[in-house]
This record gives sequence, C-alpha cells and structure tokens, in this order.
Amino acid sequence: MRTFFTILVCKAVRLVGKAVGRGSSMPGQIALKLQPDILRSIRLPEHIIAVTGSNGKTSTVEMIAHTLSACGKRVAWNREGSNQIEGVTTFLLDDCTLSGKVRSEIILLETDERFARHTFRYFTPSLYVITNLYRDQMTRNGHPEWIYHIIEESIHDRSHLLLNADDPLVSCFGWQRENVTYFGVARMPFSETENTSIYDDGKYCPLCKGRMEYDYYHYNHIGSYHCTQCGYHRMTPAYTVTDASLEEGWLVINEENRIPVAFSSIYHFYNTLAAFAVADKLSIPHPQIVSALSGYAMKSGRVLSFRLGERAGTLLTSKHENSVSYDQSIRVALQDPNPFTALFIIDAVSRKYFTSETSWIWDIDFERLADPRAAKIVLAGTYCNDLAVRFSYCGIPEERIQVFESIDDAAEYLKAEAVGYIYAITCFSDKEKFLAKTQVQ
Repeated sequence: MRTFFTILVCKAVRLVGKAVGRGSSMPGQIALKLQPDILRSIRLPEHIIAVTGSNGKTSTVEMIAHTLSACGKRVAWNREGSNQIEGVTTFLLDDCTLSGKVRSEIILLETDERFARHTFRYFTPSLYVITNLYRDQMTRNGHPEWIYHIIEESIHDRSHLLLNADDPLVSCFGWQRENVTYFGVARMPFSETENTSIYDDGKYCPLCKGRMEYDYYHYNHIGSYHCTQCGYHRMTPAYTVTDASLEEGWLVINEENRIPVAFSSIYHFYNTLAAFAVADKLSIPHPQIVSALSGYAMKSGRVLSFRLGERAGTLLTSKHENSVSYDQSIRVALQDPNPFTALFIIDAVSRKYFTSETSWIWDIDFERLADPRAAKIVLAGTYCNDLAVRFSYCGIPEERIQVFESIDDAAEYLKAEAVGYIYAITCFSDKEKFLAKTQVQ
C-alpha cells in the first residue's frame, strides 16, 4: 500500500506540475520523502540504459530514444533533462502502473555525473554509457579526476560499460575489466598531431602519472594515446567512425554504415556513434539504425537556426564553465569558409547557483578567432568586460570586436552590422535572452 500511495501522489503532483509549468524534479522529491527506497520497490524492465559524462548526455540520450522509438521499441526516458535522482524518480514513477510495474520495455536515463552513485544504489543499469570527462563547472565539480572517482562509485559488476575509447580518463573505467565495449573515431583529415588547446589534460597517464604520447588528437585530450611507462593505451573500439566529412556532413561507422548528419561537428559524431552502438547492443538491424539516425535534427534546442532581421544564424549552446564545449562551438563556426560574425553571451554564469567566477574563460581557445574569417566578434551580457579582457590577449584586431552589456543592444547592432552568417555561442542559462530577439527557424 505504501508503494501504491507514493506512486499515486507522484503522478498527481506530476499532473499538477505539467498544468502550471513547474519542473520535473518536484514530484520525485515528494515521492522520495514519502518512501526513500521507492526505486528499489518498483519492477523495472530487463533493459536499463544510463548515460553520463561531462558533455553530450542530453543529445546522446535524445538520439538513442529517437532511434529505439523509430525502430518500434517502447522507451521511457527523462526527456526534460532532469538528471538527478529526483528527476529520475519522477519519470520512472510516471511510467509505472499503480502496482509498481514500469510499462515500457526499455528505460533510458540521462544521469548527472555527480548523482549517478545515489540513483544506482537502488537499481543497476544493464548498459552504462560514459561519454567523456572534461573540466566542467569546476566550482561545483572540481577536477575531472575527482569526478572519475565519483562515477566509479556508481559502476556495478552487472553493468555492461560502453566507453569512449578516445578519452583516456573514461577508458580507465574499463581497464583490465570484463563486460566492456568501446567506441571511438579513427584518424581523420581534421585530426591534429599536436594539442592546440589552452590546457592539456592528456599529458600524463591517469593510471601511473607517466608521460602520455599521442598519435593524433581530435580535440583537447581526445584522440589516440599510450603511456610511455605503464603501457596504458587506447583500446580498440568495437564501434568506430572509420570515415567522415565535416564539410559535407556525414560519417561512416565500421566501414559500412553511412549516416548523413543534420549538424556537422566532431561532438555530434561521437553522440551519433554512441547512439548507434546502443541500438546495435539491443540487436536492432543496422539498416534500421542508419535510417533512424540519418539527418536527425535534435529537438533539445542545443542547436537552433534563427533570423535576426535580415540576418541568418545558428545558436550553439555551449555550457558556461566548460571550456571544451566552447572550443567545439568555435570550431563549428570556423568550418564556415566565408566571413562570419561570432556572438558570445555570458549574462549568468550558472542557472543553479550564484557565482561571478569567470576564470574558465581563460581556458577557452579564443585565439582561433584570429582567423580573418571571424570578421566581427560581439561580446555581450553582464560579463562582457571579462570577455573583453580575455580577447585582448588573443591577438585579434580591436576594430573587429564590439562589446555590449545589453543583449538587446548587441542584437540591434547585429541586425545592422553583422558580417555574413551569425554564430551565437552561449549557455542554457542565457540562450532565451537572445532568442527572444530573433525568429527561430
């Protein structure tokens, strides 16, 4: 009766929350107060897929959900992105019968890297995907190696791990362990022989701290590596992007599965590869997976096309306090062969807590925008002057940079003065402040 009552209350609060537009975590919070071990009391399906990591969780989960649904599977997933234990509890109980049986045949959940250990005290994922580990929200998360040990507490022997082979820290989860599969990207024309990022988190082996050597880098510390002392090395992936074109927007997995992509970036290649691997693990035929993934346009709003007056542009959502995310958005802009305008907005550092800490912008590779194709650079928001100081060290001519504390003023300037296509780069916390001034396509 206690489980019945808890599920009933959660469903009722969820219904009210949807009606008034409240968040998806509150019903779960109430359910956990009523019955702290409720997740242990419900009957879950055989297939439970979890995705965690610093970046790409939401996009990867959305692509997996789309692929499985398109291939006829009944999937329950936390589509609203509430990825801590309260949000996970909400969507699981919402999919339950009042007797406590989950209706869907597959559970798919995005889980916050710091909170997975709490969620998985009560149940174990059958397939656990770990995307990457970067310096992310360091005021909250500390160094990636600390997050590694936090995630390690959430891993159980019964889970099959699906790991990014190209991230040396993520690969550690599977080192000398059974029940592991790797995915990765082979050497590509866009790969580099040197790390050009501001910092180098792949410089030392995560196991023995010996010097690491790289055969190539895709970006930052992601690539093909080996330790010069202990023998730690990139594992051979079972799922590999064997060919790809950023310019034409397609990739090939395991030499035979060609997938055109709606958004062309190395980040998106990894997300697509992970989604393919999960679907294959569930024995879905490759032609069906390829059909579902081909040209799929994300619905999460992480990448949006817009018009600002007569000007066209793309909004790239780059997490504040995550320099790697910004680096990848800058790379997307620099794929444009024509002169363009780049807009950067930092108006609120975080949605979840107050901090004026902006040291992370010094880790972003803004120097790449010294390329003359970045014809105009606009810096906007409360922290525009912090950005301006950072850009003053980039070797970019001052006349190419405009600074506006008001996002409205920046938008008006862009309507009249933008050169070429606009790439607007900002975070979830600030994107709506800019999109309100545009027409979203």
